[in-house]
Amino acid sequence: MKKFKLAIVGATGLVGRSVIQVLEEKNLPIETYSLFASQKSAGTSFNIHGTDYIVEELTENSFDAGFDFAIFSAGGETSKKYAPIAAQKGCIVVDNSSYFRMHEDVPLVVPEVNLEDAYHHHGIIANPNCSTIQAMLPLKALDKKYHIKRVVYSTYQAVSGAGKDALCDLENTDNSQPLKKFPYPIYNNCLPHIDVFMENGYSKEELKMINETRKILHRPDLKVTATTVRVPVQNSHSESINVEFEKDFEMEDLVTTLKNFPNIIVEDDLSSNLYPMAITATGHDEVFVGRIRRDESIASGVNLWVVADNIRKGAATNAIQIVEKLIEKQI
Repeated sequence: MKKFKLAIVGATGLVGRSVIQVLEEKNLPIETYSLFASQKSAGTSFNIHGTDYIVEELTENSFDAGFDFAIFSAGGETSKKYAPIAAQKGCIVVDNSSYFRMHEDVPLVVPEVNLEDAYHHHGIIANPNCSTIQAMLPLKALDKKYHIKRVVYSTYQAVSGAGKDALCDLENTDNSQPLKKFPYPIYNNCLPHIDVFMENGYSKEELKMINETRKILHRPDLKVTATTVRVPVQNSHSESINVEFEKDFEMEDLVTTLKNFPNIIVEDDLSSNLYPMAITATGHDEVFVGRIRRDESIASGVNLWVVADNIRKGAATNAIQIVEKLIEKQI
């Protein structure tokens, strides 16, 4: 069996560390790993499948050794500069930043939803935004059967999605330390402010969800709106998703459709208080769906509560799944 070489860029960050953890749990035919980060983080050591790997400083020559794949989790500016260099040297890049997501010639991929797009790349494949990824599984399942007319997102996003400094702000429970990430304390608070605000009043995060949803579902004219909120939860994003359909549905059939979709777990038993929660989704790669109920204010609509680990399925796992599918295509 062919063996592959994988580079991990941004190996010491929250997502990079999760990439390593998920790879440890899988048995992909990868012969060697190379880990890269900034000069400040170089020298850190990680053990993968019994072998110690030292993190190297990322430079323009880092990809001269030749890699089959690279997973980038080091921010937009790093991806902008180094992903094209890696691609030019024959490496397929799966990029976790937002930089390439809306480029027309770069596929934006959730493997359970639009895997075929991944096979039509030009060296770079974009990983969607974490809040978008988890929504795509139930929406794809339902769009295929009932044809979605409109989507309304309201998100409750964990602090880990904003990085290490954000977690420090959450731990600062008495507000005695200067804030590192947020404009206001996040502990005991909710911030309707993720990324920068745009001229139309939406935040950049909200526009990411809107535009990425349309691209992934191949529905450029789909009506989508979003309000994204950072909440004082360490990990796993929760989302209230209101969906209006072109076609009517039977509730039992809709729930079965969700249950039969890959990597969706339906948790929806109100008699025993069973519904998805951040504390139970953390550490898992599936998307959990519950509180499924008809929207009685419109002719054909449903409300969903969708929860997933934003660092795993929302970033690391999704990227690794893309690599895994590309490997399967080659062997």
